[in-house]
Amino acid sequence: MPAFESVTFPGANGTTLAGTLDIPDGGTLGWAVFCHGFALGKNSAAASRISKALSEQGIGVLRYDAAGLGRSTGTWEDGSFSTKVQDLLNAVDYLRSQGRPATLLVGHSLGGAAALAAAAMVPELAALVTIAAPFRPSHVLHLFEDELETIARLGQADVSLGGRTLTIRQELVDDLLRHDLAECISGLGVPLLVMHSPQDKTVDVQNADEIFRAAGSPRSFVSLEGADHLMPDREQTTRAAEVIAAWSRVYLRRAQ
Repeated sequence: MPAFESVTFPGANGTTLAGTLDIPDGGTLGWAVFCHGFALGKNSAAASRISKALSEQGIGVLRYDAAGLGRSTGTWEDGSFSTKVQDLLNAVDYLRSQGRPATLLVGHSLGGAAALAAAAMVPELAALVTIAAPFRPSHVLHLFEDELETIARLGQADVSLGGRTLTIRQELVDDLLRHDLAECISGLGVPLLVMHSPQDKTVDVQNADEIFRAAGSPRSFVSLEGADHLMPDREQTTRAAEVIAAWSRVYLRRAQ
């Protein structure tokens, strides 16, 4: 049976991030970092279930909470897309320091966009997977578009996201608008698997098409038919993990 281990490692801006290592039982094909969505954490359905299922397939995974979420220190409101990318790189650095180089990145929702942005700075990377990822980080602004005027006028506003109230600051809005991933995607240099549901009502599947078209070969697309954006259905997360493991296996073996 796979095991798990609670870990901590340095995050951006002096924070300490809390993570979970899902550790395969026996030989390890490779190590991955799972980067979660905008206001999600390491125990969200997609992050926890896919990571655990990958460990059952021989792929170890580090998943973690952003600053201010779960057991991570700091304040979520101080974060941005830039700090999300930096925290992903910090997670990669942590695995590297443990003798477990991250040869696979898996990103869900905005975490997929962060993985695309960070890929060029992970020299050991062998493959990358996006799940329900936006082509443009600024896509998430539609989640609180009714508050954008208030944010611009007051510098911040409280919004309800994922069942919790979060403060959105103008600095976050500006940072999301500043990032364009087209060049990052076209210059990836590693195999890319794009996974998306045609029924996704949060991030339209058109985003997957844009990511796929911008990427060079080798690239693959898998339709997560019937899945919701947050992937609460265990059958869907199990299927996604099985596809990721089967697709990445050849690349992870080459990287050993």
